[in-house]
Amino acid sequence: MKQASYDLFEKSSIDTIVKAIGDELLTRNESPFWADKVVPFSRAILSVLIPLRNEKRLFTPEGKEVGVLTPELFLAWSDFVSLKSLYFRVEGVEVDTLARYLHRYSVNLEDESLDFPISNYNLHQGVSNVIKSLL
Repeated sequence: MKQASYDLFEKSSIDTIVKAIGDELLTRNESPFWADKVVPFSRAILSVLIPLRNEKRLFTPEGKEVGVLTPELFLAWSDFVSLKSLYFRVEGVEVDTLARYLHRYSVNLEDESLDFPISNYNLHQGVSNVIKSLL
């Protein structure tokens, strides 16, 4: 990971981070297919992680408290199963952006035990891999 990525995640706003990811995506000449997926996915994750960072309430998908938002923590939450669990576990943070994103990919927002199509999981593994290459 680049040092600039660590600085970005530790201090910057959602819009600044998403713009940096989008700009980096453009410099890599990735397929427009990925561009259409990476930015909304990043925004959905950050819409919860940035408020948690600002309130000093960050935690890992395993439930361990952490003090700093890093690219690694962002990537840990980018696993689609973890992202779904974040929606159900987080309290006191606005989750509308994340909810809209998850709903778009057939995640049941009322019953955590219900599964979503495996194709959506596989798609998001690809998105996560693209994001990892950008950071």
